[in-house]
Amino acid sequence: MRLLASGQVVSKTRIPAHGQVLRVGLRAVGDAEGDSSPERDCQDGRCGLIKRPGDLYEVLAFHLDRVLGLNRSLPAVARRFTSHLLPYSYTNGSLRPIIWWAPDLQHLEDANNDQNSCALGWLQYQEMLQPHGPMPVAADAPCSSIPRGEWSRLALFDFLLQVHDRLDRYCCGFQPDPSEPCMEEMLHEKCRNPAELVLVHILVRRSAPSRLVFIDNAGKPQHPEEKLNFRLLQGIDSFPAAAVATLRSGRLQSLLLESLRVDRELWKSQGGAEGLRPLLRTIDRRARILLRHIREHNLAVFEDPPC
Repeated sequence: MRLLASGQVVSKTRIPAHGQVLRVGLRAVGDAEGDSSPERDCQDGRCGLIKRPGDLYEVLAFHLDRVLGLNRSLPAVARRFTSHLLPYSYTNGSLRPIIWWAPDLQHLEDANNDQNSCALGWLQYQEMLQPHGPMPVAADAPCSSIPRGEWSRLALFDFLLQVHDRLDRYCCGFQPDPSEPCMEEMLHEKCRNPAELVLVHILVRRSAPSRLVFIDNAGKPQHPEEKLNFRLLQGIDSFPAAAVATLRSGRLQSLLLESLRVDRELWKSQGGAEGLRPLLRTIDRRARILLRHIREHNLAVFEDPPC
């Protein structure tokens, strides 16, 4: 996080098909100058993705991930940039999130589906969630190395943030507004045929192929409570005990404030604790709704295995 927050920008590269996202190489304060190339910087873990000002919610998502003990999203901080290597739109004083670039994220070679580590359809996904299906998932099936508990962590996280783009990019679980990307791109029409639905941003690292990595976590802070997307929870029959205990503790808002205080730029830009409270109250209300869902459906909790 210190590297992301204060590292000097020493290189930049565009990300194909992501026009407003830049990958930058970073040099930590105090490090000696040396030969720098984008690929070498990134392979050594010294890169970050600078995203749009509108993606600042990703920083809150990172802190929520840590407070809940999920530890599946990549480090993210808020920062203002001044480097002469960057376009003016990046150095005009606007606050942007920068996300750590994990050097060993596993991507499919398919250029049209490179934001996944494995190609997974909705029906396959639902079959994988079955505890005692008619036949076990074949070892060579897509995503077969990902245990069921990982999907539970993802569903809990995405529900609290209302991230639709991963598990429900077609907005099948609620009635979307006309301005939603799923409407503008006519994806919503595919909800009538579940066999056409696919999951996106299902990623793992080569060094840990059984652990999901949560990316693009901006979610929808203003998503109305009466339209919460429960499809994100479909097929999930248990949740991680530590995360559920935190939700039940009544301390979620205070724990998030304590964590967010570390990011000074974000803290100041949002007006400190008072400015952040409306956003945190929204997350807290969703947490209570999720707890009610767990209670009403008599869903289990599971302990994380020891490291």
